[in-house]
Amino acid sequence: MLEFEILKKHRYSDARLGRVTTSHGVIDTPAFMPVGTRGTVKAMTPEDLIASGSQIVLGNTYHLYLRPGHELIRELGGLHRFMNWHRPILTDSGGFQVFSLTSLARVTEKGVEFKSHLDGSTHFFSPERAMEVQQALGSDIMMTLDEPAPHDAEESVALASMNLSTRWARRCQAMHSPGDQALFGIVQGGMFPDLRSQHVEEMVDIGFEGYAIGGLSVGEDKATLLKVARHTAPLLPTKKPRYLMGVGTPGDLLALSGMGIDMFDCVMPTRNARNGSLFTSEGKVNIRNTRFRDDARPLDEHCPCPACRNYSRAYLRHLFLADEILGLHLNTVHNITFYQNWMANIRQAILEDRPFDFTGVESYRLEEDAEG
Repeated sequence: MLEFEILKKHRYSDARLGRVTTSHGVIDTPAFMPVGTRGTVKAMTPEDLIASGSQIVLGNTYHLYLRPGHELIRELGGLHRFMNWHRPILTDSGGFQVFSLTSLARVTEKGVEFKSHLDGSTHFFSPERAMEVQQALGSDIMMTLDEPAPHDAEESVALASMNLSTRWARRCQAMHSPGDQALFGIVQGGMFPDLRSQHVEEMVDIGFEGYAIGGLSVGEDKATLLKVARHTAPLLPTKKPRYLMGVGTPGDLLALSGMGIDMFDCVMPTRNARNGSLFTSEGKVNIRNTRFRDDARPLDEHCPCPACRNYSRAYLRHLFLADEILGLHLNTVHNITFYQNWMANIRQAILEDRPFDFTGVESYRLEEDAEG
């Protein structure tokens, strides 16, 4: 079950304030999904995620299939119960992970054969298998298996991948039964606007409960990402959720929300946290920096997270340099909270029909201007 309602359109951009309803709860859009690759958002408990304002997380089909296995997760009650997260979950198809291991994968019309990065064992993902695994996981939103083209692919290569993705999408749709799990189709076409337009038509013709823009944030420059997204987003059905996969920075989320995109995911806040790079209303902070050695101020006085309420920059720096697990936990809690507050501020600006001018926006707005 999935319902999508547009509550308000923004006066100053193409942004939409929306609400996605699933059997496991509501998602207010524009929304950011923390990435829980292996059934956990690294260094965070479900309770931490709820406190941060997260309403949905992303799970990775490829990694959960390899370990601990989708059948085991099914036997234990599905991914929601397995990870004790009783809010919505979106699972990707595993395609991006498989194709990123280009030396370990072989693509045919039937699907993709790949070797496990864990033990070298051989596996095969067809569209039907990708659906079977996601159905076993019990996610609220499933994704079609697709073949993303490299960012520098020639048009003929992007076209071939796009056509294969269309055929695979039809096979995924044929496996989909109406019920609690929705299925989103993925628009490909490389960096070529004409191919993106064509693929939107093909995917809409098949018919899905939501649509994703795939094949971006894969190495192309920021101007190209924004150009392709700006071209593609308005072509997607107005009354269905629009999801841009694998993006991005706070500036990306600001610019892309303004294009009418409703859902995002990215490993950036969690990965950066583990590297000591923290997002604040004054811009990014490298907590390793010597200038924070005796800094008694909170990391961000505008942030309500436990790291900012209870600890100093000096203490966070000490934890990180001492390689203490608590430091990784607090850093991650902060970055995810920052992202969720960022999205809440975008939603509030849409609701109040005012420009995106909330606290901290000037620290990241330059990324929106990369389009040139």
